[in-house]
Amino acid sequence: MTVLYEDNHIIAVNKTCSEIVQGDKTGDEPLSETIKKYLKEKYNKPGEVFTGVTHRLDRPVSGVVLFAKTSKALARLNEMFKNQEVKKTYWAIVKEKPAQPEGRLEHFLLRNEKQNKSVAHDKMVPNAKKAALSYQLIAHSDSYYLLQIHLETGRHHQIRCQLAKMGCPIKGDLKYGFPRSNPNGGISLHARNIEFIHPVSKQLIQITAPVPGDDKLWQTMEQILNSKA
Repeated sequence: MTVLYEDNHIIAVNKTCSEIVQGDKTGDEPLSETIKKYLKEKYNKPGEVFTGVTHRLDRPVSGVVLFAKTSKALARLNEMFKNQEVKKTYWAIVKEKPAQPEGRLEHFLLRNEKQNKSVAHDKMVPNAKKAALSYQLIAHSDSYYLLQIHLETGRHHQIRCQLAKMGCPIKGDLKYGFPRSNPNGGISLHARNIEFIHPVSKQLIQITAPVPGDDKLWQTMEQILNSKA
């Protein structure tokens, strides 16, 4: 993890595709604990350090994750995420070119707990939840396409599931139909940017997570995008 932003109430980090946000059955140390240790050491705190989880990223996904350093900030951020007052932008690399360079996807996602997977349906089915996102094709290399995605809802595996339903599974995402895994075990989905009104100061906060530095394709895509600017 790399710290991207920190003040008295919040801390944002750039998660790698091998890190987990919260504890799970693997027993690996989650970012919530790593950040506690970081804060304890940085500020030489004698007692327990507070770190509140405000949202999650799937393990194979990289990018910006926001944590609360105070209970006051956590309560307000939880409410803001619930009310969709936090704007999140994702980048995804896909092999297949979308039929349209930009668009809005709306599906009904049914979660399969046993398989830890969601299935996208075009029409409502029992127990499914409505999912919506918009995407834009912003760059491409000789073999791959870079999509910028804005979430309207926050469903289980939503981007992975909806892009696969569109015929554009994310590079490395075996679970949703991509034929090969990535060397680092992650998938080419990156939480690029987060934007929100600070829960305490009320200032506009914008945090951008650099793309993975150890991935040549991500570096290439960013260079192509910058050359267009």
